Amino acid sequence: MNLLIRGDHLEVTKALKDYAEKKLARLDKYFETPLASDAHVTLTAVRGIHGVEVTIPLNGFFLRAQEKSEDMYASIDMVVDKLERQIRKHKTKMNRKVRHERGARVFKETADATAATATQLLDEEDLDEVVRTKQFNLKPMDLEEAILRMNMVGHNFFVFSNAASNLINVVYRRNDGKYGLIEPAN
Repeated sequence: MNLLIRGDHLEVTKALKDYAEKKLARLDKYFETPLASDAHVTLTAVRGIHGVEVTIPLNGFFLRAQEKSEDMYASIDMVVDKLERQIRKHKTKMNRKVRHERGARVFKETADATAATATQLLDEEDLDEVVRTKQFNLKPMDLEEAILRMNMVGHNFFVFSNAASNLINVVYRRNDGKYGLIEPAN
């Protein structure tokens, strides 16, 4: 896996880069074939909190995890552990869906898959300004798959085209841990 490692408010030292590469190389064992695209790793340091965000584009979806702690090395360890849990948790479902749609597996049988969603991210300090916009194709799916993809990407909402109604829906995680669904009125 080819890693693109960058620092945000942080200089990425050789030792830090080597550590991140070594830890993320553990994920290679879960993939059926070597990844064709680059994995993006962003290391941040803000007010003593060290964060790591990893995005791995796959065929039609993404693996994504983010962790923060007071130690950069601990954050890297935690994000790799989180990605491994996502892969193991969703392996069977994702392989079944990918095999049905494309005829080939993405993950080895010992791994789980994760997917991603495209969202608009808002700056927490200035909610009036959109700082990032993503565009994506809406593939029809059922509610269960939408929840799976939302959980795999680690977001608390997911926009999708409901296969049953052919309408745009939003599934979200409520504060009580349950899920909500927003659908347009007919």
